[in-house]
Amino acid sequence: MKKGGAIAALVIVILAVLVGVKYRDVVDRFNPLITKEYVYVQITKPGEPDQGRYKYVLTGYNAQGEKKEVTFTASLPLLQGAYLKVLAKGAYAQEWEKVNEEDIPKAIKW
Repeated sequence: MKKGGAIAALVIVILAVLVGVKYRDVVDRFNPLITKEYVYVQITKPGEPDQGRYKYVLTGYNAQGEKKEVTFTASLPLLQGAYLKVLAKGAYAQEWEKVNEEDIPKAIKW
């Protein structure tokens, strides 16, 4: 009986890890231990079609210059080279807005 319980617990842990990896942005959205912060990104590649939207997975930087990865979608393709300010909570992006290059904090080095 103990062996069956241990196997069930192991299966649950493995499934939880797989769900956390596959749906990281969803997990980050509801995780109370992760704080929101602005991440500045530059559109360097075209978005991938995703259920009628365009999905972007980009690496950007917060105001302190720390590298962060964010995932977000847009209803239309975004222009290559455009700069965005993304309100992110881990890998989850709550909102984004286009900004000018001079609005980006000086600590960020592309």
